[in-house]
Amino acid sequence: MQVSVIIRTRNEAEGIERCLRAVQLQRDITPEIVIVDNASVDGTLEIARRFGCQIVNIPENLFSYGLAINQGIRAASGSYLAILSAHCIPVNDLWLLRLVSHLRSPRVAGVYGRQEPLPDSTDFDKRDLWTTFGLDRKVQRKDYFFHNANSAIRRDVWEQYPFNETIAGVEDRAWAKQVLTAGYTIVYEPEASVYHPHGIHQGRDERRAARVVRVIEMIQNGDV
Repeated sequence: MQVSVIIRTRNEAEGIERCLRAVQLQRDITPEIVIVDNASVDGTLEIARRFGCQIVNIPENLFSYGLAINQGIRAASGSYLAILSAHCIPVNDLWLLRLVSHLRSPRVAGVYGRQEPLPDSTDFDKRDLWTTFGLDRKVQRKDYFFHNANSAIRRDVWEQYPFNETIAGVEDRAWAKQVLTAGYTIVYEPEASVYHPHGIHQGRDERRAARVVRVIEMIQNGDV
């Protein structure tokens, strides 16, 4: 099983070492790790090099979330492609195996896993994660919720449906709607869990909420 892990970074020196160590300790899979960095200045890349990661650089003025993932996948060699936030930490050594095992089915385009708060996460973020990521596995045929902080996709599907490089975030849901419309399914696998310091809505960040809402409206209207 050829698996690559794509990790987007920007000044992640505080937490990326824990992330990389947990990825390298995965059972039964030795993944290739590709770091896609957006102008970090805090030692992130020095840590990544220490772990033997392949590094792709994206200039700050060209960055988009979709572009970063696409560039990472272009540099990767795996047929299964896990996508992980640099500040997320796999809960155990079966995270990656549980995440990618569903991709053996030709009808499954992507899988996303559970996200759990850390003890010192804020109450807003704990509520956010516990409410969003439940304990039951789901197969989604219409619901295009998908989250690239902890996900995996098949390369052959990505070659048909790369991530949108023009929208301001929520590229994961735009992609999910495309593949569901094409007849694929998406799996939510709660056993493929990571610790995530903040919630997916990052507290009560109104500017971020406005940006996300505008893109979701575009997705719902078929504009992307």
